[in-house]
Amino acid sequence: MSQPGTRSDSGTPRLEFVLDIACVWSYLGYARFARVVAEHRRSGGPLEVVFRPFQVVPHAPEAGESLFDRHKRDFGADAERKEEYLAALGRQEGIEFDFGRAVFANTFEGHRLVALASGQGLGETMVERLFRAYFTDGVNVADRETLRSLAADVGVVWNDSGAEELSTELARVRESGIDSVPTLTVNGGRVLTGTWSENDLRSALEAVRS
Repeated sequence: MSQPGTRSDSGTPRLEFVLDIACVWSYLGYARFARVVAEHRRSGGPLEVVFRPFQVVPHAPEAGESLFDRHKRDFGADAERKEEYLAALGRQEGIEFDFGRAVFANTFEGHRLVALASGQGLGETMVERLFRAYFTDGVNVADRETLRSLAADVGVVWNDSGAEELSTELARVRESGIDSVPTLTVNGGRVLTGTWSENDLRSALEAVRS
């Protein structure tokens, strides 16, 4: 497995996207990323996409709990106002955040599925499906049977491997200095963090192509 921030050996521009499935900002960043990547490919530009795992709350429960209840503990009286603000941002990006349904749960198994899907050429599709499952469909992404179903939705052939490799990769990403998500590295050079714009990513890709 290549190290975070490295260039592609093939000469094809590489985007390395560090994200967490349970992170609102990762989903917002992914929506912008997906549109720019599709535009880039339509114009004939080659591109390699690599997803790197990150857990904002590594010890989140596998059994899951109401995300709204979690927000109430974290934000207190501001929880509802913050959710309304985030829901409005989501609508601008074509995302439906349903915080009343969402299940706060551990994302380790979800990241394992992303790695599995990436090995089958379906990483981007799987990431989008997991974000939607978490924030819109209100399913527990720590539950293996749920993940099996989501894998089947996308066409990923399920297996139970990869846990040890994922643990190593999570530690490697942390040790590289990344302590928040989303983070997007363009061809081992320019790094975009937080709420990048589509134009930010377009400019970074254009610099790689020129």
